[in-house]
Amino acid sequence: MAKKVVKSQKDRLFEDVIVPAEAGSGKLFEVDYQYNNLQPVQCLGMTFPDESARRDYFTERLRDRLSNPEFRRIEGFPVGEDEDIIALSDPPYYTACPNPFIADFIEFHGRNRSDSHSQPEPFASDITEGKTDPIYNAHSYHTKVPPNAIAKYIAHYTKPGDIVLDAFSGSGMTGVATARLDGRYAILVDLAPAATFIASNYCTPVDIIKLEQAAALILDEIESELGWMYSTVHDSKQSSKGVIDYVIWSDCLICNECNKEFSFWDAAVNWKEGEKGSVASSFDCPNCSANVSKRGLERAFNTVRDDLLGKTIKRRKMLPVRISYKFGRKRFEKNPDSEDAALLDRITETPIFDKVPTDMMMGKEGSWGDLWRGYHESFTHAHHFYFRRNLAVLARFCSKAQRSPYRNQLLAALTGVLKFAGFQNRISPSSTMGLFRTMSGTLYLGSIVGEVNLIESLRGRLSKKKLKPFYPTQRRATFISTNSSTSLAGIPDASIDYVFVDPPFGDNLPYSELNFLWEVWLGVKTNNSKEAIVSSCQKKSVIDYGRLMTACFREIYRVMKPGRWMTVEFHNSRNSVWAAIQESILQAGLVVADVRILDKGNVLTKKQVTGPNAVNKDLVISAYKPEVDFEQQFSLEAGTEKGVWEFVRNHLKHLPVFVQKGNRGEPIVERQTHLLFDRMIALHVQRGYSVPLSAAEFYSGLRQRFPERDGMYFLPDQVNEYDQKRLQVDKVDQLELFVNDEKTAIQWVRQQLNAKPTTYQDLQPVYMKEAQQAWEKHEQPLELREILEQNFVEEQDGKWRVPNPKKESDLEQMRHRTLIKEFQHYFDAKGKIKIVRSEALRAGFKEAWQKKEYATILQIAKRVPDSVIQEDPALLMYYDNASLLLGD
Repeated sequence: MAKKVVKSQKDRLFEDVIVPAEAGSGKLFEVDYQYNNLQPVQCLGMTFPDESARRDYFTERLRDRLSNPEFRRIEGFPVGEDEDIIALSDPPYYTACPNPFIADFIEFHGRNRSDSHSQPEPFASDITEGKTDPIYNAHSYHTKVPPNAIAKYIAHYTKPGDIVLDAFSGSGMTGVATARLDGRYAILVDLAPAATFIASNYCTPVDIIKLEQAAALILDEIESELGWMYSTVHDSKQSSKGVIDYVIWSDCLICNECNKEFSFWDAAVNWKEGEKGSVASSFDCPNCSANVSKRGLERAFNTVRDDLLGKTIKRRKMLPVRISYKFGRKRFEKNPDSEDAALLDRITETPIFDKVPTDMMMGKEGSWGDLWRGYHESFTHAHHFYFRRNLAVLARFCSKAQRSPYRNQLLAALTGVLKFAGFQNRISPSSTMGLFRTMSGTLYLGSIVGEVNLIESLRGRLSKKKLKPFYPTQRRATFISTNSSTSLAGIPDASIDYVFVDPPFGDNLPYSELNFLWEVWLGVKTNNSKEAIVSSCQKKSVIDYGRLMTACFREIYRVMKPGRWMTVEFHNSRNSVWAAIQESILQAGLVVADVRILDKGNVLTKKQVTGPNAVNKDLVISAYKPEVDFEQQFSLEAGTEKGVWEFVRNHLKHLPVFVQKGNRGEPIVERQTHLLFDRMIALHVQRGYSVPLSAAEFYSGLRQRFPERDGMYFLPDQVNEYDQKRLQVDKVDQLELFVNDEKTAIQWVRQQLNAKPTTYQDLQPVYMKEAQQAWEKHEQPLELREILEQNFVEEQDGKWRVPNPKKESDLEQMRHRTLIKEFQHYFDAKGKIKIVRSEALRAGFKEAWQKKEYATILQIAKRVPDSVIQEDPALLMYYDNASLLLGD
């Protein structure tokens, strides 16, 4: 048996015996996470005397990898020195760079795994999970999905021994969820070092009692050294001093009538001790009595010496206006006095000898990012966001944490208080949500802010009560990597059993900017060249965002096992971003099987998605990677009618059979004709094949080959299950449609006429009510009469009905000729096309694709409004694939 000699931190020699862990023991990651003890530790089949030795051994392996230039060229490699990356890492479980040990973990763990279990249908049950989980609220990272909700998906799609991947892991809720389930393991990947660092703390077992004791010793030392900064005189004799709880600071404004300065607090805030106050929208200038409002006034600035930068700078002028403090066991309030002013002068003059991050914001001068606003004027460097005395405490705490065996746990606590340590900690006197608030998803700086006693804030953050939710797991079940998911370096092909992702939402949140003020303290920053975002500062459009997401999903497709599932939780209010994410999933080769809406709040309720108007909700997309047998068979039959029905049979196998909510059945939109047709087209186009059937031919063949129930199609062995469950409910709801273009208008009319044939006169007022709601601004509206004549049949009694298959094929051919004629008109016209008929574009793009006239698709796409292509998944699909084939 191979043996190695490894030197520990204490220069202690010991034998490193390489042995596989006991099969099926489940103890691979169950570690007594205590430093400086001699309890044996198993990791990746090796036995170490203690945790310190384990970390020493893998740290040296990581150091070797960092010296390799090729390793540093992995996409999304963070910005940081080797020693900072090593100091932040906890190898092999977590590295603040691409994790070189993930492949070792998968190889080792794969020895005892089996792929024999059958795969389930999409998860289609309601979830009741809110945001009240203590773990969810233990850290203020920007976005999270409640871990209990994720755990239900993982339990549905996996079995013990399976590996789950989250390629946009954020603060690690997928890791937390995985650790709650017996025997599952997780791989977490994120571009942001702040995210993976926070996730590593959530996913690392720790002795909370010892951590609390270590933190208390450090904070006691800091209090003895810097506690004087938070003192204030209690009585007029100046003989008794209290401990400051918080100080309220106010902007100074300049009146646009008399041009004199005044305190916003004094003019606009009605404050009563012990009671809620209020802020006036307009108020009188204290100098000239002119009635003014904050929006119309300029802020005052002064010139100060920045000793950390070694130069004079302009700073936003703010004054302390109220102090809350404790004397004995009681709390008091006071206005600042001369002693408080003298204390602030002393604090300003006291040098900060500990290291302070003075990085220029985002490495840029001026308006440094998408989050920059006018109120950030003079906030040019990271340290400008904090009050001077809090900055001194942060620096001292960070310095002492570096020398502690609980370094990463202490730094995690520091990231938890940073937003409240400076000018982001705004005070809202009239709020019912508490006095202190920060605005999530921004770097907003208020006009009235609270400077808290940071020593006490850190004590609270590092108390057992606060620590327990932050360290929920007693099982090491997670490997974490810091890099872009455009390159899942180290994860072998077809090695992942299930994927859960909550990807970035276009331009909703610029994570690299939001994380910057955390990462400068951690010493490792985001490399945002591969950040999937819509950003004017980064010069990334919706198209760029979509292509970055496509690269990510292609990597996810590569590492997924065939036949396995991916769940995408997604939120955005823009149709273009929703279309981009759908197209990215399809471009990667994955097949969408179910899309549902998550209504968040205290309850997450899922309903079928019926159209693009639903994108202002959280969406859950279920997609699968086709099995190898199907891909091989389809490659032989693609572009033929046989290939179409092979896909439909395979796709129906992956769809939910029956979805029940209460005493009703929900319609399964993926089993309806139009979406089955859309999925069939997408599969052919994404793989570069022509589409062999028209819509009418497809619908006719669908009716001939598959049993239909309630407007949905099933495999023969599925329909019996549906019928049995159908008897257990009162009814199956109809799909609720939103009319916003010609396609949805046709679907809506078909739904009405399927219920019963109707005259034009009876249908017209109902249609007008629906159609006037939300036709897209670029869409050419269609009259009901035209929709009926092109798609339906009028009976002798004047009632319109859905045509039989033969007549429907004739109507479609006539309509197709009309649409192509209109498309040709677009092609022949000059200049930009402002109003379009999207159905004509779809028909024209499809025909150009069939004829391999890809340049025609690009030419027309450049002449219509960007939103027409970006917000329509079908048009975007043809455009993206034509672009790739032409190298555009």
